[in-house]
This record gives sequence, structure tokens and C-alpha cells, in this order.
Amino acid sequence: MAAGGAAARALARAGHGARAAGSGRRLGPEETLGLLEASVVHQEGALLALNKPPGLPILGPSGELSLTALLPALRRRLGLPAELHVVKAPTRECSGLVLLSGCHHATEQLQRFFSDARRRGQYPATYHAVTVGVPAEAEGEIRVGLRWQQQGDTATVVPVPVPGRRSLARKEVKSTLTRYRVLGAAGGCALLQLQPRTAFPEQLPVHLTLLLCPALGDHEHSSRVGRVLGVPFLLPPEATPTHTQVLDEELLRRLGLSPRQLRRLPLHLHLQQLVLPQGPLCAPPPPPFLRTLRQLGLPGHQEP
Repeated sequence: MAAGGAAARALARAGHGARAAGSGRRLGPEETLGLLEASVVHQEGALLALNKPPGLPILGPSGELSLTALLPALRRRLGLPAELHVVKAPTRECSGLVLLSGCHHATEQLQRFFSDARRRGQYPATYHAVTVGVPAEAEGEIRVGLRWQQQGDTATVVPVPVPGRRSLARKEVKSTLTRYRVLGAAGGCALLQLQPRTAFPEQLPVHLTLLLCPALGDHEHSSRVGRVLGVPFLLPPEATPTHTQVLDEELLRRLGLSPRQLRRLPLHLHLQQLVLPQGPLCAPPPPPFLRTLRQLGLPGHQEP
């Protein structure tokens, strides 16, 4: 069913959002809406869960395609009675579970549930990531302060290894924690399970750079990991301007990519599972993620 009224006008004004699987081609509003309609993985009562493609922002400025801009049209297509709003979602470049609700009371209950779970030391969200590099330890935790830092015309998230009490109290720095586990490794790459205990923009990509194992397709933070004679080391953020991720020739060959195609390689970071009061909710990785696992000889799927 075609979007109508205000929703149709919003679609017409929107730009391009998610990329077509495997092609790097930007999808238009109607194509993205169809993709979202087909990506429903759970619907119960006021709750709706989608499996978001990489590259689609949750929010965006006027004129830019975003999930929020598409929600009125999506509600019409699915025949839902109430307006939808976002409860929990991964960032723009990540793929994976988006939890939507048509009831503000249900949203408040879920947000309290997630907050209480983190306070109890539980990990309600589980991500999978393909990394360039294998962590020295098979499992562990990354604990570090994070803050925003202005670099030229842009702001970027940087680690603060030993944050002061005053900066934490002023909320200039946030103490962050992620638990990780290696699910498989092959040819210098790995499939990792990541469970963030805290929430901060870009937390997981920055934490992976601190492991010296940036996520595949991370074109923002991976430049902070340098190499000398094949040995990785961490570079200071101010000395590493953002650029397309650099991969060696052997890895490019295994991925079937040319250097020119690298800039269109999506971030291989996927919100795989959310634990809800009624139990876990899962979403499979997108086709480009699964193809990469096959090409690299990594496990195709793992139980949560």
C-alpha cells in the first residue's frame, strides 16, 4: 500500500538512506520503506521489532531519510492503530534490532527494565562484530572513560584512560564498560560478541580500537590503530584524521574488494539480541555481514 497524506510528503522530501545489500547503492525512500516492512522480526501487543540495515539513521535533519521520518508510513503499511516511537536502536552505521512501541506506558516500563538490568550488572544488549585483528585474550572487559573532543570542524569520541572525579561528576567524561568474547578467528580476523553495560555514542567502535581490533568497515575510528612490521599499536586521536579503513592486499582479496570499493564497505557491527521481560529477542545479521563470515571462514552463526 502506498504511503499517503503527510507521510507520503515526508517520504518525497527525504533523501537517500540505507544501502542496498552488497551493492553500495543508496536506497530511496520507497525502497527503504519496503525493506523495513519486510524486516519485522517480532510483533506483540504495542511492541514491534525490526532488523535495521546498516547506514540508516534513527534521527536525521529535515530532508534526510531516517527511520523516524518513515515511521508514519510504516505504521500505515502494517495497519497499526497507534503512532510508533523508538524504544531502543543501534546507531546509524550499525545494523540490527530496533525496538518500537505504540504505547508510551509500555515504553517507560521497558526503559526502566533496561536501566534496572544494567544496575544489577546484567547485559540486556548483545552485539556481534567482525574485527580486523584478534584480541590477545579470548574474553575480557574494556573499561575506559569516554568524552567528546573537538577536532577541527568535527567532534569525535575519544578515550580518557584515567578520568578525574571532577570530570566524571561534571559529566564531561563518562565511565564505560563493555564485555567481549571471541566466537571465532581466522586469517587475522575475528567474530566477537560484545555486551555493553553502559551507553555512550560510538562506545563499541572506540572500545574495539582499544583492543587493537577495529571493526571491519569502521571508517571513523580504525585509523587510530597503526602497524609497524605487522604489530598493531594505538595512535593518539589528534594524530589520526578520519579516513577510509585501510586493509592489506590479502584481506582485500579474500573479501573480493578493490581499494576503491572499500569506502562503501559497511560497518560490521550488528545488534544481535535484546533481552526483554518476556525473554530474548534476536535478529540475524544482514547479508553483507553473513557473506563476510563465509569469505573469511568465520562461524556463520552462534547461539547467544
